[in-house]
Amino acid sequence: MSFQPIVAGTGLVAWNFLQRTMDTQTKAFESSPQISRDLDYFEENIRNVETAEDLTSDRRLMRIALGAYGLDDDINNTFFMKKILEEGSSASDSLANKMADKRYLNFTKDFGFGDLGGPWHKKDSFVENIKEQYTTRQFEIAVGEQDESMRLALNAVRELQEIAVDGKSDTTKWFSVLGSPPLRNVMEQTFNLPASFGALDLDKQLEVFRGRMEKLTGETEIGQFVSEDAQQKIVDRYLIMSQINNTQGMSGGQIALTLLSY
Repeated sequence: MSFQPIVAGTGLVAWNFLQRTMDTQTKAFESSPQISRDLDYFEENIRNVETAEDLTSDRRLMRIALGAYGLDDDINNTFFMKKILEEGSSASDSLANKMADKRYLNFTKDFGFGDLGGPWHKKDSFVENIKEQYTTRQFEIAVGEQDESMRLALNAVRELQEIAVDGKSDTTKWFSVLGSPPLRNVMEQTFNLPASFGALDLDKQLEVFRGRMEKLTGETEIGQFVSEDAQQKIVDRYLIMSQINNTQGMSGGQIALTLLSY
């Protein structure tokens, strides 16, 4: 049986426990039979792949590759993923560049089947990177089976760190945040935004997000998330709001007490 992460309590109590035990739990998860077999299979077989079709026709390889980018749900979308891989990331009109969800762009860019000089999947550094990403995301999924808010919080910290150190402009970084469904989910819950918020013009959404972020952390730029302090402010607020949103029948006074208790 695969190792199941332990999530003790809920909200910030669960988060703090998870942080204290993260090293031990992730090592145990990585060495579990299913994950070990997946990592070994990928390393042994990915270098035999020559084309996008070779990759998409090997369901197990594809499951691991997609899992490394959080695209697990696309395992049956073989034609769609083959097209994304073959068109590559260089052309502005490629399918990956047209997708609002930038995980697809990262996926095809890293493999490079449709890009000049690619593909890149036979390099040792590429293989190690995929194995690390796969393990990290599968651990998050396993945590999510215990508590979905913990999964989203883990994902948010990881993605915000990655986007923060990107050399792109702050506006581009913000659009990367908005283009990641799980990260956007966290931001919308953190700032208690309605479901209809996503229908607004993107520039207006960005204005609102920056304003709410400044009130919470004192800064508007995504680059602040290289700091653990900034990361913790987002996580704290998200978990508080998530608990409130998931508690039925909570009175105004109880909500206030919940907010004040953290």
